[in-house]
Amino acid sequence: MRTLFAWMPLLALATPAVANEAPENGPSGAPPGAAPATPDTAADNSTIFVTARRRVESAQDVPLAVSVLSREELNKTGSFNVDRVKELIPTVQFYSSNARNSGVNIRGIGVPFGLTNDGIEPGVGIYIDDVYYSRPASATFDFLDVDRIEVLRGPQGTLYGKNTTAGAINITTAAPTFNFEGRAEFSAGNLDFRQAKAAISGPLSKTVAVRLALSATTRGGTLFNVRTQRWINEQDNLGVRGQLLWKPTSAVELTIAGDYNRQDPECCGFVYVRTGSTQRPLSRQYAALAAALGYSVPSTDPFDRLTDLDSDLRAKNRTGGLSARLKWNLGSGTLTSITAWRFWDWDPASDRDFIGLPITSKSQNPSRQNQYTQELRYNQAGKHLDVAAGAFAFYQTVRTQGLQVQGTAASRFLLNPGNIAAGSSTCSPVTQDACNPAVLDGLSATNDIRLNNASLALFGQLGWHVTHSLTIQPGARLNYDRKDGFYRSVVTDGAGNLVVFGPTDAVTRDRLGVLAPQTYSPRYKAWNFSYDVTASYRATRFIEAYATYARSFKPGGVNLNGVPNDNSGNPLIAAGTVKPERVQHFELGLKTQFLNRMVKFNLAAFDTDIRNFQALVNNGQLGVLRGYLANAAKVRTRGIEWDVSVRPSKRFNAYVNGAYTDARYAKFVDAPCPPELSGGTTAAPGQTPSAAGTPGGVSPASCDISGEVLPGISKWAASYGAEANVPAKLLGHDGEVYLGFDGYYRSRFSSNPSASAYTFVDGYALSNFRLGFRTAEGFDLFGWVRNAFGVHYFEQLAVQSGNTGLVVGQPGDPRTWGATLKMEF
Repeated sequence: MRTLFAWMPLLALATPAVANEAPENGPSGAPPGAAPATPDTAADNSTIFVTARRRVESAQDVPLAVSVLSREELNKTGSFNVDRVKELIPTVQFYSSNARNSGVNIRGIGVPFGLTNDGIEPGVGIYIDDVYYSRPASATFDFLDVDRIEVLRGPQGTLYGKNTTAGAINITTAAPTFNFEGRAEFSAGNLDFRQAKAAISGPLSKTVAVRLALSATTRGGTLFNVRTQRWINEQDNLGVRGQLLWKPTSAVELTIAGDYNRQDPECCGFVYVRTGSTQRPLSRQYAALAAALGYSVPSTDPFDRLTDLDSDLRAKNRTGGLSARLKWNLGSGTLTSITAWRFWDWDPASDRDFIGLPITSKSQNPSRQNQYTQELRYNQAGKHLDVAAGAFAFYQTVRTQGLQVQGTAASRFLLNPGNIAAGSSTCSPVTQDACNPAVLDGLSATNDIRLNNASLALFGQLGWHVTHSLTIQPGARLNYDRKDGFYRSVVTDGAGNLVVFGPTDAVTRDRLGVLAPQTYSPRYKAWNFSYDVTASYRATRFIEAYATYARSFKPGGVNLNGVPNDNSGNPLIAAGTVKPERVQHFELGLKTQFLNRMVKFNLAAFDTDIRNFQALVNNGQLGVLRGYLANAAKVRTRGIEWDVSVRPSKRFNAYVNGAYTDARYAKFVDAPCPPELSGGTTAAPGQTPSAAGTPGGVSPASCDISGEVLPGISKWAASYGAEANVPAKLLGHDGEVYLGFDGYYRSRFSSNPSASAYTFVDGYALSNFRLGFRTAEGFDLFGWVRNAFGVHYFEQLAVQSGNTGLVVGQPGDPRTWGATLKMEF
């Protein structure tokens, strides 16, 4: 990687800034083959084209809430992965404690907030060049040669291969061209940031064209581990992509594509944030336990960015695949076939106790996944009727071999020394299990997790042009899903002896309370039918209103992280599967352009109800450390979104995008309790639980969190920015000097599945600036600073297993700065 960055600046400087022949003029962001747009004004000289409805059309003509980011917007704002995209599109939420435990939500829904469970589907679909990416980890990789990104909000099951209830992120890469072209980009900044991107495209013959692209990113860590004297939470990404286009006739084109991406950072760690009182006895809460073991964190100020993790950190991530896309213009319509295979290999190591004590000494869940997809689509646009129909087949295999090992401090942290006096941290006698490190030291759980996941679907949509202004657009989907899972956890003590349920001694019972053996084979299969209907009315050429009603679903799932055991040690089979989500969605929208297209104003209001919402449950039992899935009776998300952009002249433009989102559990009466109500003696029937945070108190068996906010979603969020330029000349080249700004704001949000007073993340606002010089020929040199005012903020907070009251967090990036050089030819 270091060698690669040594020669990339030389490649950029060697790239000619001016091509021998001027490129063909065309609309910005237009897909290949799109008709050129006629500009209405010099101020707005391009039309943004999308394929959200599987045909080329203006984004302003699409009757759904869609946001579009062009390559230029992504580059100038430094948005090189989905994590950065959330700062440009306020209705997108992205969170990640590592690549596997990543999730993308839209309008607050998509996947449960917390640790990933491979047995369920994401509610937000990610597509790259029409290929569905099944794992959220794909969102952590750098964008590679992207032409544009379309973010569609709301259910998208009647036009897309995989059913998605919250929305879709549709990424289109730059296509091979029959004109020779290329681009190179190099960035450098503080924290040893280096990023290089390059792409080259051209013909091999009159009917064959090829395109090659490369992206590489490295950056030093943002946290310092005093235990190893190393910076952690770094970036180390590499991606390559190749495409071969064969166009034997004007009606047929075949694109073969392959890509490979890898990440290998020392990642991912948390820092101490605070402690909060739980219902555990005071002697078993974090402060007393740490004092008894003579431990203190390296800093109680999380923005000192210091940690002392004592376990290995590793986040090796590999993904790639091959695809073949055939497009055949039949005259009346277009037939498209997309065949793809993708793999994902995940090799992690993490410190699951979050601190420098050997509580959990190993936590590793390497995973190997393969997916195969086949999609057939037919699209036809007519004067009175548009037709889109398709079939989709999906098959996925997941194989995970997990290992969790407890350390020498586990006994003291996880077991209950019954005769320790209240408020004391002294063990007496020392023979107690909690005071004997050997009870849990070396206790291990070796997990074998498997999933075979298959899905078949027929889907389609009609567009009936009732009049020149009114269109009715019904759609339907028939889906079959089957999931066959397997989970086995074998528990052994420090000497390698099996730990099993049955007539046991006190030491074995203590061990079983921490790691429990399990074997079960959950299965789910079902047919589902869903539909939607949209009515759109174009009042004038530049004013369109639409209304959508949708009944959608997310397939049921299987629990692959373990489930609770009954009193005899048998897994609760009923908890092995979760029901499908049932979604009812309403949306009203308005799309407008006025003042001779100098101003665009789009508005959308939505109301979505989800029955049997698939929620993450962090069970009170220590034996279920990773959490499992359960159905919340009902969730509701509703809100208003707006997009405003102003371009009074080619010298100035500005935008403000915002969202108000009210996302709550409408009904969840048997939910897990937040930390402040957990850890005490479980209340008997009729017994009144203690007040929150009462040490040694009585905890409810479950909590009614109906009306509480969903995790990870801010009520208010906004992105905003502006750019101004003036004509200038540099080294004899005509161009323009520009100054740009973009900002992002989000209000406070919950960072725990059950809202806790200890895990709300305060709202924050980030400000980014750029100053540079560019020419019409593709030369661009600019300096940039992100988080210019050095705002202290958290990406997320988490609590330690066992209800000790410890709260840890992932600080967001500090102020970063650097420069970027881009050239195109």
